[in-house]
Amino acid sequence: MGRACFLGIIVSRIHPISIGPVRLEMPVILAPMTGVTDRPFRTLVKRFGAGLTVTEMIASEAMIRETRQSLQKAAWDPSEDPVSMQLAGCDPDRMAEAAKLNEGMGAAIIDINMGCPVKKVVNGHAGSALMREPELAARLIAATVKAVKVPVTLKMRMGWDHASLNAPELARVAEDLGIQLITIHGRTRCQLYSGTADWAFVRSVKDAVKVPVIVNGDICSIADAETALDQSGADGVMIGRGAYGKPWLIAQVMAALTGRPVPGDPSLVQQHALVREHYAAMLDLYGTVIGVNLARKHLGWYTKGLHDSGQFRNAVNQLADPAQVTAMIDRFYDEQMQLEAIAA
Repeated sequence: MGRACFLGIIVSRIHPISIGPVRLEMPVILAPMTGVTDRPFRTLVKRFGAGLTVTEMIASEAMIRETRQSLQKAAWDPSEDPVSMQLAGCDPDRMAEAAKLNEGMGAAIIDINMGCPVKKVVNGHAGSALMREPELAARLIAATVKAVKVPVTLKMRMGWDHASLNAPELARVAEDLGIQLITIHGRTRCQLYSGTADWAFVRSVKDAVKVPVIVNGDICSIADAETALDQSGADGVMIGRGAYGKPWLIAQVMAALTGRPVPGDPSLVQQHALVREHYAAMLDLYGTVIGVNLARKHLGWYTKGLHDSGQFRNAVNQLADPAQVTAMIDRFYDEQMQLEAIAA
């Protein structure tokens, strides 16, 4: 799957793109996801392979105040280089100031969030709310681009609702103001995450601009990535929720889209080691109390579909002692490997 072959020559379905001076050899990108794509998760994804990783959304005001949470979100591992840091806000001057701070922290790319549909973000006139205020959006883009030397990119939705699908128009304005790449999630804000992403709509944005366009939304498999590219005509794909519990998925998609052999999922032994490593990294970054709580969703995603995974999740979610959690992880994967050996 994912190979186009002509007279024995493997043809890639994606090609390198440039984001200002930053060159992505394979534009298959890990989406920014609050509470998910922190440094421990991004580091694992990058190890398997990813064209680019993007930090969690960072509120510009919090970045300026240098809150502990904003600094954690902006922390990145050298293996991620080049790293894109995503900012959200509604005040052009504050966005510009926050962008300068992130540039100083090593960001190779600043990404502006105009796609987040979450109520508390939208109520603060940030995220996808800016698609209802194109003049403010333009001022915010202009201020951010002017403030930094690194390239600035934009992530948005199709529009606020299906009566105002203004992404192509906003994309043209953004390009004129210096935006170097545009990512489109194929939903409106009012859809939140319901329904299905409209990959075909993204073609209207691709046709409207000359900068690279990335398609996003509901890309959870190699087949999804292929179809999204075919329908959108985009230059690359961004994978979000499809990577839950599968930090290796982006590498598999990259291989398929470039005509290389697709690596299989890690073995249970490898997955066990990976889960333990991820868990320890989260405890190290956040501390015991917060780390244990934040890691629970990851444990649920990693074990989904395995034997008695529901029982495991229910039990592990009641534990606050990381040593007990680690012991339960070990027992769970030992049982999985025993079942696998019996089946073989």
